[in-house]
Amino acid sequence: MLRFVFSAFAFIGLSWLPALAGEADVWSVELEETAPGVYTITAEVEHADDGWDHYADAWQVLTPDGKVIATRELAHPHMNEQPFIRSLSGVEIPADIAEITVRARDLVHGFGGREVTVAVPRSASARPLPDTQSP
Repeated sequence: MLRFVFSAFAFIGLSWLPALAGEADVWSVELEETAPGVYTITAEVEHADDGWDHYADAWQVLTPDGKVIATRELAHPHMNEQPFIRSLSGVEIPADIAEITVRARDLVHGFGGREVTVAVPRSASARPLPDTQSP
């Protein structure tokens, strides 16, 4: 009986361990314009992945008003590669968007860790034309 009670307490006591990994954090973001208004976005993400039940499984690109314009799915844990860097190509960012935010998600906590906001570099052909009309 004592062995059963100890085993039950051990199970309950260890059941909180997946929460130790915390939320997924974005540490850096780089944008490379590959065509006017089209970018490759590279994000550095850190999360204490501890297996298939708790790992960083995606990062997203958001406009300043919170609209998701791209998602990079992450298909497996990165337990031995922290932080890790992944890219997403072909991301179209509208010309009126001056900055983007990248946030990461993990399977247990969802979104909520450190986010990074960066300015969107624009080639001359991708910049909106100034308003030249006079009142």
